[in-house]
Formats: sequence, C-alpha cells, structure tokens
Amino acid sequence: MNLWFRLLYLLLCSFFRPRLAAPFGVSRLPFRVLPNDLDSNLHMTNGRYWNIFDLGRLDLILRMGLGRVALREKWAPIVGAGTIQFRRELKPFQRFTLETRLVGWVGTRVIMEQRVLLGEEKIATRALLVTGIYDRRQRRFVDMPRMMQSIGADDVPSPPLSAAADALLAADAALKQDDA
Repeated sequence: MNLWFRLLYLLLCSFFRPRLAAPFGVSRLPFRVLPNDLDSNLHMTNGRYWNIFDLGRLDLILRMGLGRVALREKWAPIVGAGTIQFRRELKPFQRFTLETRLVGWVGTRVIMEQRVLLGEEKIATRALLVTGIYDRRQRRFVDMPRMMQSIGADDVPSPPLSAAADALLAADAALKQDDA
C-alpha cells in the first residue's frame, strides 16, 4: 500500500466513525483524485484503484470490530482473486466515494464488492474480490462461523451469491487447477 497519508488519515478517523453493523454494514469513504493518482491520459490510473480499495477493506474491517480480533488472534485479511469493471473515468481533483461491503461467503472465502461512485449513485468502477482471513498460528483460513462469531454476527447465513460472484469463484478455481 503506497498511500501513506490517506492510510494515516483513515486510521485516525476510524476511532471517531460509528461502528458498522456486522456483517452487512457498508463502508463509505470520500476521496478526491490527486495528481499522484493520474496516468498519462490524465485520469486515475488503473493500479491506483486497487490501492484505494485496500483502504476501503481496512475501514470495513476496523469498523466491524474485526481489526482488534485479527491483531489478538494473529489473523491476516488476504485477497485471493478479483475482477474489476471500469465504466467512467475519474479526472483530476474529481470527488468520489468508495463503498465496500460483504456480499456473501462460501466456506472460508468471503466475496466483497467495492464500488467507486460519482455523486450518490453513478457507478464509475465496480470490483468483486475473493478474500479470506488467514490464521497465521494455525496456518489455514478461518471458517466463516468463527469469523462471524468474532464480530458478533452468530448464525448469519450468506445471502445467495450473484452470477458474477459465482463466475469469479469459478474463475479462481480454474486458475488454481491450471497451476497444478
């Protein structure tokens, strides 16, 4: 993560922002496109989206209460796969909002959606990610009932996954088979 000032600002502000309802709370972070976010086409560069998405996931983890548990238990949030769709460009100094939410889970894998919004509802970018919480002590991923219990959301079933989420999980599985 190379967004040190934005990271520091996020960490300081997270102490004063309200807790998010687990597991379906939505993190909303305001940003502005800065000069160091731009590429030669003078719009936000593709790679910067992934960096800013890191901040959204961190905000979600901290404000749902998973951050303290992760530190205590030596858990690490991990992104395993992702797909992104660019719909509208972000120009210099343009304001945007990053929304981050859990959309479902299967086994130890959590599907997250991250959207970049212009104004209230105009989607500029949308990404789906396969993530998980890795237990460094046990050297395996944390199962969802245990993770949900740690954030006070016992016995919450996953909503049905969208076709896009199913396709991402299938693509991830296919890529793993190609490695074998």
